[in-house]
Amino acid sequence: MTKTSLLTAAAIALVLTATPGGSDAQSPGSSANAPISYGANTLEYGTGGTLTLSGAVELVQGQNRFRADRMSGLNLTSDSRIEASGNVYFVTPTQTIRGDRATYNTADATIVVTGDVILTQGENVMTGSRLTYNVRTETARVDGGQSGRVRGVFYPGTAGN
Repeated sequence: MTKTSLLTAAAIALVLTATPGGSDAQSPGSSANAPISYGANTLEYGTGGTLTLSGAVELVQGQNRFRADRMSGLNLTSDSRIEASGNVYFVTPTQTIRGDRATYNTADATIVVTGDVILTQGENVMTGSRLTYNVRTETARVDGGQSGRVRGVFYPGTAGN
């Protein structure tokens, strides 16, 4: 890897781990502990308090929004492993993550987005096939998948703001 490639990769890593600016009312990680509100066109209630939501599904937890065509596994009585499919978006105050499918584990506050993954932070954009995002630490890891490539555009000096 050339020196320029290493510097670019390091700069992108810094952007992806940047925390929101001081104007945020919440401290890092507080969204992961906030209650989850939900809305959808259709709701099915299953045994053990598990919900399956369909049609314009949206979960809101603190300042984060999780949207998809369908979600299942939201448990009203304990931690959940929420499976989402179709037009998946996870939006934080500073980042937007888009993909084909996602799994959000409320116990460890981690979302894994797969498929055609796009991460944007301000003008900066990164693509890959799998993204793991920790809601508490606000850190992300993007994998390239079969092609082995992560691609992106980074605008120096913007830091996603």
